[in-house]
Amino acid sequence: MEDKPVPVRGRWPLAVLRVTASAHAVAVFGQAVFAGRYLSGDYDMLGVHATVADVVTSVGLAQLACAVVLWWRGGVRWPTWVSLLLVLGEIGQYLAGQASALDLHVPLGVVLAILTTVLLVALWRPQPVAVAA
Repeated sequence: MEDKPVPVRGRWPLAVLRVTASAHAVAVFGQAVFAGRYLSGDYDMLGVHATVADVVTSVGLAQLACAVVLWWRGGVRWPTWVSLLLVLGEIGQYLAGQASALDLHVPLGVVLAILTTVLLVALWRPQPVAVAA
């Protein structure tokens, strides 16, 4: 008779985190599109860019909460630290944008987009499943 796989406590939180991180990535890359449209002369996009900044921050906080739940349910802890780093960076990004400090705002936006992409790829990689010995 075959052994059945042992259920992993962190399975459903991982799925929720993956969906939340995907939504977060869409919002982050939307920000780049809106900023590009603004810089190319469509000045109405600045308002959209500012509004979506609130969405990015909110979804980033939701992602952090999902990562904490994953860790608490016995999953890996690195997504919590990366999500926390993203949230802190996004707060800095938001404040730099409000202060019109484009010398900080633009490069930080690039770094946040790269970090968001790396996190998303890492989260969607196949995860090992524990089996009974």
